[in-house]
Amino acid sequence: MSTTIDQAFIKQFEREVHEAYQRQGSKLRNTVRTISNVNGSSTIFQKVGKGTASTKSTHGMVPVMNLDHSNIEVALSDYYAGDWVDRLDELKTNIDERQVIANAGAHALGRKTDELIIGSLEDASSQTIADGNTGLTKDKILEAFETFGENDVPDDGQRYCIVGWKQWSDMLEIDEFVNADYIGTDALPFATITQAKMFLGTIFIPHSGLPVDVDDIRSCFYYHKTAVGHAAASDIQTDISWHGDRAAHFVNNMMSQGAGLIDESGIVVINCDETPD
Repeated sequence: MSTTIDQAFIKQFEREVHEAYQRQGSKLRNTVRTISNVNGSSTIFQKVGKGTASTKSTHGMVPVMNLDHSNIEVALSDYYAGDWVDRLDELKTNIDERQVIANAGAHALGRKTDELIIGSLEDASSQTIADGNTGLTKDKILEAFETFGENDVPDDGQRYCIVGWKQWSDMLEIDEFVNADYIGTDALPFATITQAKMFLGTIFIPHSGLPVDVDDIRSCFYYHKTAVGHAAASDIQTDISWHGDRAAHFVNNMMSQGAGLIDESGIVVINCDETPD
């Protein structure tokens, strides 16, 4: 049972109890390749190389592209998040404590999904933009944009860039990112609460879970949807069961998921210095 449940009692707090601010589930799952309902402890993502077109003579054989085929195996792991809710403690509060803990557990597993995806993005290191003792600048974004062009990464609306909140603030100082003269009034970053914005054909998303080293260098990731794979044998499930010997409900949240790097050429790591000026 949570040792802090008494803090929610009516005698100490107002009627409405707000959960601690936290990310509401996964923000990144829809930004990568996803396979659901996997049977087994792992799954395979196919990777296909570039094809080459060529001519043929009259009545000759059509040339084959000789595509390079490979596959990436992604292992799945099981994750759980649960807590006890004492029956008599529930009588002392006017909130549905079971539902609060169920939501908190689901959100925790959602963050774990993002952690798995970010871990796969961290495995890509061949294309890295150095921090240069600066935050996120327009030049860094354009360098990543140019790298994608040179790698023939499709410009098909499936490019994403996840940045830290400090980098999101840096972008709000880029004129082309916030000025309606460039992007129109409908695309202003201040006009929506979703905290995601299309810029240079890329969807930019702020995220609080990106890695930062001891020197306050934050790693941001510019990537295409096909570069990372996420697999789920079981999406998040919640089970609430009564245990008479404890006179309490046990709220259990669980999932079985995994993620893996598929194509390094579709990922650019952008390092940004968060040291105060």
